[in-house]
Amino acid sequence: MTPASDTANYDETCPLLHTSNAHNAEAQIAEKPKSTPLPKGQLAALCIVRLVEPIAFTQLFPYVNEFMSDLHLTDDPSKIGFYSGLVESVFAMSQLCSIYQWAKISDAIGRRPVIFFGIIGLAITTLMFGLSKSLASVLVARCLGGLFSGNVAVIHSVLGEITDSTNQMVALPIYGLTWPLGSIIGPLIGGTFSHPASKYPEMLGYQFLKDYPYFLPCFIASMIAIIGIFLGFIFLEETLPSKRNGKKSCSPNSNTNGNRAIIAPALPEKPLSVSKLCSIPVISALALSGFMLSYIGTSFDVVFVLFCYSPIESGGLAFSASQIGYSLAIAGAIGATIQLCIMSYLLRTFDSAKMYSFCMGIWPYTFLVLPLLNLIARAGLDETTGELGTATVALLWVGIAFVLMLTKIASLAYTVSMILIKENAPNAASLGQSNGIVQFAMCFARSFSPFVVSALFSISTEYNLLCGQLWLVIMVTVSFLGLTTSRKVEQNSVKSIG
Repeated sequence: MTPASDTANYDETCPLLHTSNAHNAEAQIAEKPKSTPLPKGQLAALCIVRLVEPIAFTQLFPYVNEFMSDLHLTDDPSKIGFYSGLVESVFAMSQLCSIYQWAKISDAIGRRPVIFFGIIGLAITTLMFGLSKSLASVLVARCLGGLFSGNVAVIHSVLGEITDSTNQMVALPIYGLTWPLGSIIGPLIGGTFSHPASKYPEMLGYQFLKDYPYFLPCFIASMIAIIGIFLGFIFLEETLPSKRNGKKSCSPNSNTNGNRAIIAPALPEKPLSVSKLCSIPVISALALSGFMLSYIGTSFDVVFVLFCYSPIESGGLAFSASQIGYSLAIAGAIGATIQLCIMSYLLRTFDSAKMYSFCMGIWPYTFLVLPLLNLIARAGLDETTGELGTATVALLWVGIAFVLMLTKIASLAYTVSMILIKENAPNAASLGQSNGIVQFAMCFARSFSPFVVSALFSISTEYNLLCGQLWLVIMVTVSFLGLTTSRKVEQNSVKSIG
């Protein structure tokens, strides 16, 4: 079994069996090899490429509800969430369908072509989204964007191919910062540059930007994607061993500085079938809990934007697109801080299964805080002017920072889930498929949770069900069910049993 202090150094390319083999192998080299030099240029290029997707994905969050309202799909503001949830679900469903196909193609033609083709497609579909004038064109653009974004698994594969077990502890935290950083930049772009002609009439008061008020943030996100392609084309090398033209490839079991691996080669193992893996209690528990985690986490992201956008009298905060962008940027900053400063310590200090349950246990309270923020807004609303007082606004931002901090702590369950998969995979050959089962469950939840939770929010507010809080009761209940599934993981985890 693996010590808790070692889990911080794992990723999906480093099977757990290496640790046990290191203890049990008869032939070992007594002297510990030096760490492989980190391929800094390659890692930097990969991080730039990886940064493109979260920027393109999150830049629309601040204004998506406003966009749906401008399309005049309904006269009822409470129904806007239904359409914005549909837009977000279409993206996830398309991505779900393309992940495996992109990975399979990259094994045949190489990583670089697939990565660059996907980013080019994402840039084009982002522009299409900004030029859309109907729900049909919006859905087509998001569907195509999801198909091209399926290459994210290929980008993860490149990380595993340019690092090994001696330098992953440095590379992974750096790579892990790309999503939080992108989730800061994206909402700031979307919130700042949507409706630019009305916000900045002297500089950007062009008729084109009046006709297409959401084109500019999409254009900026697309230009960032083009820059990513340019830098990646120059600096990112092909990492697929069969396509490296005779270059020495990085391997988790070998060092480029000439040191031999400290572990003896393990005998070839055969991967278990999907049905056999699913029959293992801890793997099935991880898949079910991963489904719940992804459903809850994605639902919160969607409902938080809806909550901020909705009028105060309808249970929201009546935030503008810029304010929503700032709040999402705050969330990204909190996530980046936790990832950079706290995550490694937590993984070294606490048992993975117990930490996973703790994180899952936070989710119900993240939803419960939201109606309290609405009560603060109602109490501080000036009925004559319809404006919030300065003290009320300050208190609301403190509350928003608090609830977003809770969500980022709860979201650590995603990382811990990957560690638990590695700890509980039946053998090294089955590690990839074990990850695949859990990741498929997570992606499946993301494919429909935005649509479901946004429709639930709309119905609750429109018909005033349970004082407009039916969505809250259901999501808190689902969150507690998610906690139950995480305890199943804890009960069946190898380390917990041991």
